[in-house]
Amino acid sequence: MNRLRNTDIKFLKGIGPARAELLNKQLGIRSYYDLLYHFPSNYIDRTTIYPISSLHGEMPAVQIKGKFITFSIHGEGAKTRLTGLFSDGTGTIEVVWFRRIRQIKDAYRTGNEYILFGKPTEFNGRWSLVHPEIDSPSSVTATQGLRGVYPLTETLRNRGISSRTIFTWVQTALSATLHIKESLPENIITGLNLMPLRDALVNIHSPKDNNTLQRAKLRLKFEELFYLQLNILRYSRRRTAALNGFRFPRIGHYFNTFYTQCLPFKLTGAQKRVIKEIRADMGSGRQMNRLLQGDVGSGKTLVALLCMLIAIDNGTQACLMAPTEILATQHYETISQMVAPIGINVKLLTGSTGKKQRDIIHDQLEDGSLHILIGTHAVIEDNVQFRNLGFVVIDEQHRFGVAQRARLWKKNFTPPHILVMTATPIPRTLAMTVYGDLDVSVIDELPPGRKPVETLLRYDNQRNAIYQSIGRQLKSGRQVYIVYPLIQENEKLDLRCLEEGYELIRETFPMYKVAYVHGKMKPSEKEHQMNLFACHQADILVATTVIEVGVNVPNATTMVIENAERFGLSQLHQLRGRVGRGDGQSYCILMTKYNIAKETRKRLEIMTSTTDGFLIAEADLKMRGPGDMEGTMQSGIAFDLHIANLATDGQIIQLARGSAEKILDTDPDLSHPDNLMLRPQLSAIFEKTIDWGRIS
Repeated sequence: MNRLRNTDIKFLKGIGPARAELLNKQLGIRSYYDLLYHFPSNYIDRTTIYPISSLHGEMPAVQIKGKFITFSIHGEGAKTRLTGLFSDGTGTIEVVWFRRIRQIKDAYRTGNEYILFGKPTEFNGRWSLVHPEIDSPSSVTATQGLRGVYPLTETLRNRGISSRTIFTWVQTALSATLHIKESLPENIITGLNLMPLRDALVNIHSPKDNNTLQRAKLRLKFEELFYLQLNILRYSRRRTAALNGFRFPRIGHYFNTFYTQCLPFKLTGAQKRVIKEIRADMGSGRQMNRLLQGDVGSGKTLVALLCMLIAIDNGTQACLMAPTEILATQHYETISQMVAPIGINVKLLTGSTGKKQRDIIHDQLEDGSLHILIGTHAVIEDNVQFRNLGFVVIDEQHRFGVAQRARLWKKNFTPPHILVMTATPIPRTLAMTVYGDLDVSVIDELPPGRKPVETLLRYDNQRNAIYQSIGRQLKSGRQVYIVYPLIQENEKLDLRCLEEGYELIRETFPMYKVAYVHGKMKPSEKEHQMNLFACHQADILVATTVIEVGVNVPNATTMVIENAERFGLSQLHQLRGRVGRGDGQSYCILMTKYNIAKETRKRLEIMTSTTDGFLIAEADLKMRGPGDMEGTMQSGIAFDLHIANLATDGQIIQLARGSAEKILDTDPDLSHPDNLMLRPQLSAIFEKTIDWGRIS
């Protein structure tokens, strides 16, 4: 395999230095390995010869076999075209070329038999093929089964490199490398009945039938996902083995007093289960590195607080970092109010904290009298020093880069336990990959008494009725969000914008105060407008998606999302999570045009049918793919997948993870003779990966 990676593509017949440079620049193909792993995006069927007399307008690309009767050139200059009349005995078809006319005229002869491949079109009662592929009947590319169609760029097409050209080079490379060293242990290949690697590479490019193609795909997807999981699990286990952490054996005064006297509501079964999982980590003597997933309103913050109290009972300090000042402030107000009766000292540190207060915070952190520090990025500044930081909570962790989060655990000689939280539900198969080096806990229940948000799909012609409904909510003292996809009008996009919407809402509801917020505002002005709404000095908040995270207004009961078809399901779910936080019935209204695509309507109807964030995340993943889940990805996913799809290959991911776990359970160093091949493979695949697994 290393020989394939190290053999420059310029040495392959038909390529040379100039084309090699072009392939590298356009497709990232530098070696034989890159070429063989440049997989087809779809396939064409080269198994059937169609009579010209059977052609009809609904046919895709087809093969016909016959002879050219005549060639003729028409037009002048840029309008010159070459036309060949082609017959197979059942009928005739025109074959037309607009480029490379001289070369083509010299290449083909009347009376010789050829196989033509292309999409037939009908004009004025005559069939034609434009720039078809042409083979002799004895060619290896003719009538051979399924054949790969490859991703290309316009630059490559303009330079005369077609999908067929790529296919020919792939076949040449395969012929030149008859022996391709196996890249998986024999016991995995035989145990799972996987196709050998060389067979898989041959059949991913030119399978004889669909069944063979699926077996080749399974082998190559498994291999890709196996090494991904093996890499993640090695990092995770190495971190667990190497990083000693605090051992918190005590459940003491602060936890017990709060639990018995101050708990705002009875814990759900899911919250109790998660606390038990976290307590086991905190008592293990190893640094905890755990992801806490829970839908909006599931009680993640209360779980985090109870765990921080355990850390405080064991003589250490705790810190909670949030991505925005308003979210950090809300956490501070909630937590400080909850723990005030038991004498816990809580402080807030953000970019707008004054020098006098900062000095107090710094002094109390260093002498240990400050128990819990809550803040934004300000808490990771170098001058913020703890006496003994034992527990770190990072809220909406996807808003922080991994390297940023790492700075927190470096604030103590013994690394603190790390709990990262997200209200963005992550499907299990994606979580075990993107967050594969974190242990995962899930709160999958809502506290009793919470009413599910009623979600409605409404159209522009129902706007007056919607405004009447909003008016009734406002009259009863409730507040309303209205979200727009754009800040300003865009001539190219027929979408509603915030600027026009703000004026329209003010005119429609003149008796009520309207605030507005969007991403291009100065942070101070944004915070001011959001605080107007949070303090009920404004009744309506007109906004873009900047309110997706970090606004907690229990009195807000209505969320209107304009042009809802423009948003992904997970984003719609996050926006919907801004309401339903109080004891009143809440509503989320998805506004759209009536004439929308069938797939779009289906997507929006998923939102109206369920409030389960995990079901929605699964649906969104399948429809849109995994996307870029992190600014800096976790350890395993920091390379491109050639063929596997995290959205649709969940079963293969689990199979690959199981195989990787089985190997590491018995051979953690990969030193067994059967597993020695895995080391160079891991090094080659992940040579540029940073060990993020060691920094949370």
